[in-house]
Amino acid sequence: MCRALYSLAVMSMQLLCFDGAGCIKINRPSVCCITSYASRYNAASTNVYVRTLMHFSCMLFYKTKAIRHIRYVGINYGTQFSASPSADQVVALLRRQSITNIRLYDANGTILQALAHTGIQVMVTVPNTELLSVGQSNASAVNWVNTNVLAYLPATNITAICVGTEVLTTDPNAALVLVPAMKYLRVALLASNLSANIKISTSNDASLILDSFPPSQAYFNKSLTSSILVPMLDFLNSTGSFFMLNIYCYDIYKKSNGVILLDYALLNPITPDNVVTDSNTLFQYHNLFDAVLDACYFALAQLKYSTLPVVISEAGWPSGGDSSDKEATDENASTFISNLIAHVLNNSGTPKRPHTTVSMYIMELFNEDLKVSSASAKNYGLFNGSTLHPIYSLRLSNAGPLLANDTTTQLYCLAKSGASQDELQIALDWACGIGRANCTAIQPGQLCYEPDTVQAHASYAFNNYYQKNNRVSGSCDFNGVATISTTNPSTGVCMYPGSSSNGTSNLTSANTMANFTSGNSTNLTTADGNSNNTSSSTSLLYGISSFSLSPFHILFSLLVVLSFTSLF
Repeated sequence: MCRALYSLAVMSMQLLCFDGAGCIKINRPSVCCITSYASRYNAASTNVYVRTLMHFSCMLFYKTKAIRHIRYVGINYGTQFSASPSADQVVALLRRQSITNIRLYDANGTILQALAHTGIQVMVTVPNTELLSVGQSNASAVNWVNTNVLAYLPATNITAICVGTEVLTTDPNAALVLVPAMKYLRVALLASNLSANIKISTSNDASLILDSFPPSQAYFNKSLTSSILVPMLDFLNSTGSFFMLNIYCYDIYKKSNGVILLDYALLNPITPDNVVTDSNTLFQYHNLFDAVLDACYFALAQLKYSTLPVVISEAGWPSGGDSSDKEATDENASTFISNLIAHVLNNSGTPKRPHTTVSMYIMELFNEDLKVSSASAKNYGLFNGSTLHPIYSLRLSNAGPLLANDTTTQLYCLAKSGASQDELQIALDWACGIGRANCTAIQPGQLCYEPDTVQAHASYAFNNYYQKNNRVSGSCDFNGVATISTTNPSTGVCMYPGSSSNGTSNLTSANTMANFTSGNSTNLTTADGNSNNTSSSTSLLYGISSFSLSPFHILFSLLVVLSFTSLF
């Protein structure tokens, strides 16, 4: 019976192991999430059938547990600039910066091809200029999907279609066909059995929300409510999609003519006297971003869509402008983006929706000097399109490897040369398992699978864990088989995320990695005092729901397996 269970479990591991919850299929059956529990005991003496049973129970648990909250920090990629980096250079930059989500303002075939096999989640856009055509008939929508989506699947990970950009506030003619276009595209996706994997939405400017302060009295433009907004919200709600909102705190701050404090707009700490209170709800607002987002939540609630998720489709701060843009500086841009990323990732939510996860796309990858717009609107980029170097440095903490690779001094965590293969395998199991490193790239057929050696795979997993946990002291030890190096181990298409050496981490470590094969705790202690298997903010950068295994969960999953074995 044990041998039959072992065979069944191995077969199941090959079918069910997946990246995202710590279970990794990389052609080594021992690399799955529960291995780390077995590793707390003497791995060499642990009965193979017991370890297999634990593997199998882990997989059953993860496959049956719904992923409740998925969030990410992505970036917008516009192409209205005179610099001309190749698509491959752009994708290499995204990978170096550990950017997992990107929004395109079109469906450019060259960049979509370059994004193939990277795992980066892509939102393509139906440009406003094509909206009238797509909204005319189902045939037009089918043709658009075939040309701009199906042609790149499954190699390119297209997960959403944005139908137009700020259509309701900038293009009244196209607004009339917005909802029909969304519905036609949905039908086209249904016909290709893609509707569950690719969501459809449209971006909206915050000016669509009227009387936005105090947030509790905000409402949507009533001239659009019954004719377009309600049908659109019905569509988003019924298809499990999300409402997309652009929040430009700089523009709101500038138009206030000094009424709004700069620190309030930049998400900097403010004194109690400057905290803004909503007189209707008594909610207190410490920054402009939360106030605008809550205005959207209240406006949605007024139309009975209080549970509809909101994704921030554009948010940023310009680093330059004309003589009227005195606060459009590198320093302010760095402050705003750094503070906003930290705010989104700390899961604090807003006063109206506390602890509600929200995803966002930073505005934007490169400056767009050819954009027909204001001077400041051309300067939202994080990177120089010619040199691919950062325009300014960010001060990030608890963001793992995201946008951390922006200096010339890099640190990497690699497997020690000459280390025991068995010890490396155990450490590799731990990193890809309970350590929750993202080991997707070392799966068969992926960019870092070759060379197929324990040494190479361990180096990639060690480094991913090290960067993910902000290079905290002790996070590059792995029981003595890892070492810190300044040599970039990236080769060809296999890119290792790097890091700056400025030590801006807010994570603290109490010998996190010491003796991970013993019964000692392997928790990380975060700045807020909470103890987790890994930092929740960093795990969610990879689109993973944050949760931990309690003794009850382990016992329950084991009971499921024992019940299953009774069939034998």
